[in-house]
Amino acid sequence: MSELEAERIARSYLLRVAEPPAPALVGFVGEHGPVVAAERVSRADCPPKVRDETAARRAHDYAERDLERAAATETRLVIPEDGEWPAWPLLSLAVAQGRGVSGAAPPLALWVRGPARLDEAVDQAIAIVGARAATEYGEHNAAELGYHLASRGIPVFSGAAYGIDGAAHRGALSADGTTVALLGCGIDAGYPAQHTTLLRIIGKTGAVVSEYPPGTSPARHRFLVRNRLIAALTEGTVVVEAGRRSGARNTAGTAGALGKVVMAMPGPVSSGMSAGCHALIREGEATLVTSVDEILETAGRLGQPGTDPSKPRRHTDRLGPEALRVHDALSERSPRPVERIAAESGVPVERVRSLLPELELDGFAERSDAGWRRRPAKT
Repeated sequence: MSELEAERIARSYLLRVAEPPAPALVGFVGEHGPVVAAERVSRADCPPKVRDETAARRAHDYAERDLERAAATETRLVIPEDGEWPAWPLLSLAVAQGRGVSGAAPPLALWVRGPARLDEAVDQAIAIVGARAATEYGEHNAAELGYHLASRGIPVFSGAAYGIDGAAHRGALSADGTTVALLGCGIDAGYPAQHTTLLRIIGKTGAVVSEYPPGTSPARHRFLVRNRLIAALTEGTVVVEAGRRSGARNTAGTAGALGKVVMAMPGPVSSGMSAGCHALIREGEATLVTSVDEILETAGRLGQPGTDPSKPRRHTDRLGPEALRVHDALSERSPRPVERIAAESGVPVERVRSLLPELELDGFAERSDAGWRRRPAKT
């Protein structure tokens, strides 16, 4: 057995024995590697927090069976040791976890069905999320956004739920673009039932993704955990329609905590289904957008409409307006505290705190014990 095969079997076992996001287990695997970690977990030879996360299922060693069943349905287990692993966007989860953000642990591995490579699908991807009980207005806008983003080569990510999610996926498919569905259950669960055909089509052209092993049933808490992956794997999240208390707002909140761009579409002021979007905009947690052009501008996309490709671009051209202001407030020579950066940029302190890790991940800033400074541009 090759080393890579052993690591894949180990991670298959670990995905089943702990309920994601399992931060203690993730840290344990990072420290010892998947093979040693799996062996020690199976013997309960691990720290108390890891034992707590794995105690109920550590005897469930179905790793090879899961891999065999997955292969029979053209499903693969993508692990961090693979070239396909989307390491860069998922690093935002590790950074957030290091800052103490609850539930931000990265996945141990991902089950994937479909021809799209994850490392390529996440490039410039945008998430479109919203209410399950969507209105005709919301579904129309979600489908239009999905279509026009996909037609410009922007991958569209969503959660395959009824309403906004499904409309966004269908819009992207109608443009022959790449769309990725992230599930809160096993890929073989057939959920939601009325979207089995949609998921089958996505699995033939894009990708269906889950960190839950085969046979895992859907549950509310699993969809909330899944939302962190939608937020992490994309560069920005658009909430098309959402009530005040909804999973879509949860995804938006997670995206903000990860330093990602959060956007929301306004709706009729009388519509309760748009109340969540209006609250996000009013409270400064999301930027108002009404079109694909505005989404691309807000997300800092390169090559957006109106850009002359013959003109040289600055390395900061892909930054959004607030991120650019924060970047301009940094000094290359001396670190600055967050409060000073906020004062000089005019961006609220809490927003600065969420943008700085994103700038760090993108190579624009670096932190030290004394604060943050600008990283010199590569020439």
